[in-house]
Amino acid sequence: MRRKLFIGLLIGLPMLTFAQTPAPASRTQLGVAHIGGLYCFSETDYLNEGAATAHAIGARCIKVSLSLDTDNPSPKLYPFHSQWPSVATLHALADTPHYRALFAREFDTFILTAFRPGRSAGYWRESFSDEDEQAEEECFASLTRHLLRTYSKTRKTFVIQNWEGDWALRGSFDPATKPTPAATAAMIRWLAARQRGVARARAEFSTDGARVFHACEVNLVRQAQMQGAPGVTTDVLPHVSVDLASYSAWDTKDSPAQFAEALAFIAKHKRPTEPFGDHGVYVGEFGMPESEATPQLAFERTTALLTEAQRFGCPFAVYWQLYCNEPTTKPPSANGDYKGFWLVRPDGTRSPICQLFQ
Repeated sequence: MRRKLFIGLLIGLPMLTFAQTPAPASRTQLGVAHIGGLYCFSETDYLNEGAATAHAIGARCIKVSLSLDTDNPSPKLYPFHSQWPSVATLHALADTPHYRALFAREFDTFILTAFRPGRSAGYWRESFSDEDEQAEEECFASLTRHLLRTYSKTRKTFVIQNWEGDWALRGSFDPATKPTPAATAAMIRWLAARQRGVARARAEFSTDGARVFHACEVNLVRQAQMQGAPGVTTDVLPHVSVDLASYSAWDTKDSPAQFAEALAFIAKHKRPTEPFGDHGVYVGEFGMPESEATPQLAFERTTALLTEAQRFGCPFAVYWQLYCNEPTTKPPSANGDYKGFWLVRPDGTRSPICQLFQ
């Protein structure tokens, strides 16, 4: 299986076909997500198989799930060739062999989607008690303390975030659904509790080692910007001092100009916090699936969006994703059975977007 992957990578689309469009240069760190992919190429545990592939492509920033929520816990998202021990806390999950091996790899930045164990990701929308608030703070203080203590000599960066907060706020994937005032107030308290936990643990350590930050991810930005619709960007971000805001940028993926406007709109509503100041917005997801475009168009569009992220000063921009997680046919068995969110296709060939990492 390993030989199949190696050959597949070599027979990907020729590098010269797209080499005329160089990757723009800036301090934006280009990353890739490895979350819930549907195929594998080796007998290595799935979390680390993907990490090894991402590193070989050239990524120094990787986004993964580190979660024990009831919706999509990490063992469900990384099932292949993986024996997951039973753990009850996020810091214990981070200390399992799979995550220890991941965090030992030569990545500069790990972006972690994380939720409190034993709860759904959006449980706070229905009920968020004082006990829940305290438990959230303690959960993320404990995880932060573990990361800072364990990786104190590495100077690695860890960013803990939620996923697409506008869907969570609505409790629906229908953008026309309006968030309730109670849900908005609860989300503010929920994010503030997570942020307090990270900040409190961070204050216990010196500043010359690993770094841990907390981010809120937004996704329905264009709707709020153009229609004045309520959402996380305008109704939550101004009321909580998170370290970073993450933009899951699917509502502007077809227009680099609108993408740039959305970044500015998020920054306008986010409270500036140190050490990022006015540059505390990063791109948590972006890209273009090959089912919607030729490989060349996907490459060109991704390059254009990355250029805008760099021009804006985003610290990170995370391509979605390494292995595709969305099938168009069940069960999928070939490249054409997937939407095409990938750097590596099911047959082992590479997307030309891999060049941006080099």
